[in-house]
Amino acid sequence: MLLLGALGVDPWDVFHQGLSRRLGLGVGTWALIVSAGVLVLWIPLRQRPGLGTVSNAIVVGLTIDAMLAAFHTPHSLALRWVLMLGGVLLNGVATGCYIGAGLGPGPRDGLMMGWAARGHQIRVVRTGIELTVFAVGWILGGNVGVGTVIYALSIGPLAHVFVPRFALAGPVADPDALEGH
Repeated sequence: MLLLGALGVDPWDVFHQGLSRRLGLGVGTWALIVSAGVLVLWIPLRQRPGLGTVSNAIVVGLTIDAMLAAFHTPHSLALRWVLMLGGVLLNGVATGCYIGAGLGPGPRDGLMMGWAARGHQIRVVRTGIELTVFAVGWILGGNVGVGTVIYALSIGPLAHVFVPRFALAGPVADPDALEGH
């Protein structure tokens, strides 16, 4: 929905675009390389991959390709805003659903959950991660739009709400346990 709205991609894709422009290789290739690098960062955070980790990479990519093949960016600016804002909100809900179900986080979400498990608030950790990759991607020459800014500032608070809301049990179900309160 963010891509169809054409008002700015998420910060990680800005980062992937910037790497592609500076160092060559395709944006999708950089997304895979960065995912592998982020998974290495899981080691000191003691995060474990699961079905959600693999699905995040495979299912999300296939769904994006299918949706972009089936739909085109609408001409109406109002509809593009609805798509972009809906995409941000639904990404927050989806993050809560698959992490809360205990299926294993995606590479970037595992980084967030690893830091949150060390006493930091999900919203602060995720916003910090998003703003960091936003800035580096922008410096590298990635495309930034209003949707990029909205995503970067919104996904952390949305994850903070939806991850514990959809958690089945354990520390993820209790945001205070993640925040060290």
